[in-house]
Amino acid sequence: MALSLCKWLLLPILMINSGKEPYGNGIAHPFYLSVTEINHNPKEQTLEISCKIFTNDFETSLSRFASAKIDLSDPKAKAIAEKYIAAYVIKHLQLKVDGRPVALTFIGSEKETDATWSYFQVNNIASVKKMDISNSLLYESFETEINIIHVTVNGNRKSTKLNNPQSNASFDFQ
Repeated sequence: MALSLCKWLLLPILMINSGKEPYGNGIAHPFYLSVTEINHNPKEQTLEISCKIFTNDFETSLSRFASAKIDLSDPKAKAIAEKYIAAYVIKHLQLKVDGRPVALTFIGSEKETDATWSYFQVNNIASVKKMDISNSLLYESFETEINIIHVTVNGNRKSTKLNNPQSNASFDFQ
């Protein structure tokens, strides 16, 4: 199990570093990938959520969602971009903790070289026994989108990979 998990996590890394296609310049690339990290912070009683998405792919989906061009590199348009980032991710990433839907609160975003991070939080989560996730980030734009999800509760990290159109995952921490 660990070996097969390592293979599909390593493949995108190798493709990123292959040097065959530069990213961030609008050129299509051979794969479409997002990574969502969810960490339970028992001391603060929160879920801390971060989503890492290739910027050019994210701009494609955000522009469709907003019906206007979204440029995540333009510091003058950051407030507008963040409004759409928050609305888009909240629409395409839903969580249930112990069978109850929870509301994501947008914290902010930051752009790296080729990727954009968006940060969310869920308050008043004292414990997590089960987490159900619906993640369809970028599915409307890229039919080969892969969404990787990592969830950590009490130091126990579990991961899964969702291939478009598969969007649901469940994690049991009992």
